[in-house]
Amino acid sequence: MAVDHAGYEKALEDSGKFTVEISTSDKRNQEKLIPAGWKSGPFPPDLSKFDVVLSNYNGAPWPVELQKSLDANLKEGKIALVIIHAANNSFGGWNEYRQMIGMGWYDKKSGDRLLLNDKGEKVIIPKGEGDGPGHRYSGKFTVTLRDPEHPVTKGMPMEWLHNNDELYDNMRGPLQNIHLLATAYSKGTKVHEPMIWTISYGKGRVFHTPMGHDVNGMRCVGFQTTLLRGTEWAATGKVTIPIPMEFPTADKISIVPEAKKTK
Repeated sequence: MAVDHAGYEKALEDSGKFTVEISTSDKRNQEKLIPAGWKSGPFPPDLSKFDVVLSNYNGAPWPVELQKSLDANLKEGKIALVIIHAANNSFGGWNEYRQMIGMGWYDKKSGDRLLLNDKGEKVIIPKGEGDGPGHRYSGKFTVTLRDPEHPVTKGMPMEWLHNNDELYDNMRGPLQNIHLLATAYSKGTKVHEPMIWTISYGKGRVFHTPMGHDVNGMRCVGFQTTLLRGTEWAATGKVTIPIPMEFPTADKISIVPEAKKTK
């Protein structure tokens, strides 16, 4: 699989299900954020080599040939796509990408907004109405399953506590072919915001979660399990990665221990 963020490489490879190659745009222009020992494969990557692309990329537009390659291969079901956090801020002028991901951090004039009310009913806020995107609450929050029978979420508790993270709200998009798996109640917007979903894009599968802003959220066992199972589902249509015993509960977070530094 092709990944644009080294922070996920260990969890993915430790699962025993994935071989990872990192590919980062040379226009990212954030050298100060690149960790020591960073290794990147060629950019743009040859998508024919991979089963799935996982992106947390938010930067300069990709080359047109890469855009066309992802669009064509995803539509044909030759590759899958996983979107994490800030990847849903990207490429506002690329209409096909916005259809691939369903909704993201885009101007309120660009698309509709999906939320759930206290009854669990879906509410659509039309394009141009309401607020624009943000994270009006950041901190610990509860993830509530909306489809506990989907392969990604099956076996998870109906509610689990996520570690400190940005809770995206007012996300906008075409909202086409979205299957909502989980939401989170925002203390900022006072509604349940989409937090885990899938999209059917032609014959291709897309998995999307806006969680995972930084190491606090990424070390949450709930997040890592969701990431691994969502990526496996996107790539294969099935999930075999188990839910660990230390998965968070409704009132207790669970953190992956920090790796010991070697001398």
